[in-house]
Amino acid sequence: LEDITSGELYIDGVLSNNLLPKDRDIAMVFQSYALYPHMSVAANMGFGLKMRKYKKEEINKRVLEAAKILELENYLDRKPRELSGGQRQRVALGRAIVRNAKIFLMDEPLSNLDAKLRVQMRSEIIKLHVTHDQTEAMTMANRIVIMKDGYVQQIGTPKEVYNHPSNKFVAGFIGSPSMNFFYVRYQNNQIMLGDYSFKINLPKEYDNKEVIMGIRPDDISLCEEGIEVEASVVELLGSELIIHSQINNKNFTWKTSAKNEILPHTNLKIKFDIESMRFFDKETEKGIY
Repeated sequence: LEDITSGELYIDGVLSNNLLPKDRDIAMVFQSYALYPHMSVAANMGFGLKMRKYKKEEINKRVLEAAKILELENYLDRKPRELSGGQRQRVALGRAIVRNAKIFLMDEPLSNLDAKLRVQMRSEIIKLHVTHDQTEAMTMANRIVIMKDGYVQQIGTPKEVYNHPSNKFVAGFIGSPSMNFFYVRYQNNQIMLGDYSFKINLPKEYDNKEVIMGIRPDDISLCEEGIEVEASVVELLGSELIIHSQINNKNFTWKTSAKNEILPHTNLKIKFDIESMRFFDKETEKGIY
């Protein structure tokens, strides 16, 4: 969609800087659908194949196969204006799927689908090895590339990126609810959080310096002896409770089982999993290992 300003672009080993879009063998799914309003669903889905001079029988076969996967068999004769947002999204997906391209670029292709269809479509897209928004990427991707302001921040498997974020941005971006961050002072191999100290081993260069400590909501749990906090807000998410609390006037969230009956403004004791804490340089925000 944009001209290359510098460097070389290889697609499947082929230098593609000067290749026309039609010759790159890439299929694109736009978040805004980008369907042809005057064409039927079937015509929209088969348009790319028609432009590539495929035989009518082959086009019909591929369109019907994609329509079956996407539950669009009863809508093939309709125009986009007669469809819901989710149905239009599926047509846009179908238009890409029928291509069997080398690369599928998808801009949040499940964002307008209902919960049931999301699950079904994830399994279909897993077969295509496609990533998009962070929630889907964590469940579907072999490898994730996280970018900020046009620069790659980290490349890795979902597990690597989640457990070993390269910087504060990646740590806060991956995971829901997002990671909690606290500014803490590292001194004598310890950090202080509220009235509690934790024994931590960081490089000597951080002695007597402030660092950023990160911990995920999943790594904070109820206990009998620990840090005393108030459950200021309690959110029920199915089998889990998301609790909002404060330490030193700093808001943070943590999770617990919904089997624990916790009411707002209840005082509780919690503990932090020290092994799961992550630390970042206060100035560069890069991970400290």
